[in-house]
Amino acid sequence: MTMEQESTPSDVPGGDCTPTRMAAPPPPDPQFVLRGTQSAVHALHFCGGAQGQGHPLLLSGSLSGLVHIWSLQTRRAVATLDGHEGQCVTWLQTLPQGHQLLSQGRDLKLCLWDLAEGRNAVVDSVRLESIGFCRGSVLARGHQHWTLAVPGRGSDEANSSPRPLLLAGYEDGSVALWDVSERKVCSRIACHTEPVMALDFDSQKARGVSGSAEKALAVWSLDEQQALQALRTQELTNPGIADVKIRPDRKILATAGWDHRIRVFHWWTMKPLAVLAFHSATVHCVAFATDGLLAAGSRDQRISVWSLYPRT
Repeated sequence: MTMEQESTPSDVPGGDCTPTRMAAPPPPDPQFVLRGTQSAVHALHFCGGAQGQGHPLLLSGSLSGLVHIWSLQTRRAVATLDGHEGQCVTWLQTLPQGHQLLSQGRDLKLCLWDLAEGRNAVVDSVRLESIGFCRGSVLARGHQHWTLAVPGRGSDEANSSPRPLLLAGYEDGSVALWDVSERKVCSRIACHTEPVMALDFDSQKARGVSGSAEKALAVWSLDEQQALQALRTQELTNPGIADVKIRPDRKILATAGWDHRIRVFHWWTMKPLAVLAFHSATVHCVAFATDGLLAAGSRDQRISVWSLYPRT
């Protein structure tokens, strides 16, 4: 496990003022590690506690098709959901009501679960067209109104209603902005030379970031005319970004790497802050809790949970 740190000059007693490299502090360890999925972890999502308990929960989706619901208080799985016929779970998202969960799997199904009062039943499902790596997305507009976008083969990339905008990454390395109601692309830019594997967007700063199979992150913005603009690229040591997430306070971002590493950057400057080398296999996913806690899921069947750069 390693952490990057800037070197600073210091005075040497009895001699000239010369630059020296300060010893880095010991690398951080995970706050705790969750084990028991018995399969690679491909999706993570934090949510509030159920039944008014108030304790946060962490949901994980595995290669074996199971969804585990973890208590961060007891650090144990409190429920296991089985609805994807043994096929990898690639995306998890709770809906505004809090007791409904969406799970997307490589069985070409998107399931809606009812988790209220200890239930764990699938109450509805949608058949998907694409078995690729594209995850769904939800835009919440209050507890009763939300928009769902799911991957498809044709030009109707989003299934939804009234006029949200949708960002999508493509296998040709481009990022596009869709006007969902008119089913047309407003803007498109070439960000990568390899397929886009993940992206996230900061709506307050109108700025986004994407990762791909190559050795770079791309940072781009959205102007008032709904045009995407490339801002910069951030070179990486090794190729392959499986996931990227901006923390809710928009101060840092984290990436999940094929090289087994979690990388943390300052969101505004893109300065590298930390390289966390805990996992022994590909890191498939990262997620932030509202309080800033970071979780990472890996092919090594472990979920690491970190407290880094606490929110102030």
